[in-house]
Amino acid sequence: MGRSTNVASAVRSTTAGPARRSDAPRTAPTTGSVHPPSLTTLTTPYQDTDADQLSFSLDWPVRDALAVRDVTVGGLDVQLRLLGASHQVFAGPVGETVACLPGAAGGLPDTVREFDGWEYSFAARVRIFTGAVFSARVAKILRVCGAHPRALSGVFPGLPDAVTALVADPWGAGLTWHTWHTYPQSRRIVATHSRLEAR
Repeated sequence: MGRSTNVASAVRSTTAGPARRSDAPRTAPTTGSVHPPSLTTLTTPYQDTDADQLSFSLDWPVRDALAVRDVTVGGLDVQLRLLGASHQVFAGPVGETVACLPGAAGGLPDTVREFDGWEYSFAARVRIFTGAVFSARVAKILRVCGAHPRALSGVFPGLPDAVTALVADPWGAGLTWHTWHTYPQSRRIVATHSRLEAR
């Protein structure tokens, strides 16, 4: 299937309990476009949002982004967009948004969708931690993203534990991407995992 080497051990502890696919980023092999690690210190003040305000959509148009990164994964152009405490990913036929969307029902439901010649899946989990453990988990996410060739992460000014991070990797006949959204006021971490495969 051409899976990349698993580095879930580096961030598995960002969510307690048994690891599931939504928790497990994987290292990227050297195929495709490789860029230097990308960490952005954001200039926009942190909005007092939380995990239960996030919504999932495949229909939302491009939103203004605080940081953007274009990568190539398995021959497919992918755009990672950091919207603050939320994200968008555009890959092939998919435009994924996880954000506080006006008028949208809240929640991050597990989703499987068939597109023309593609199958897409999305899963998310939310975990809460004690203060010291939360900070350690956030630091570990940033270390993993800092070493990843296809990552985009942002830290809010004055709040080193307020982080949004994305990584993308080849997977089988397509690609997979993982994201993390951290909320220091509630010590919650939202981890998402998406997969897009040609059929």
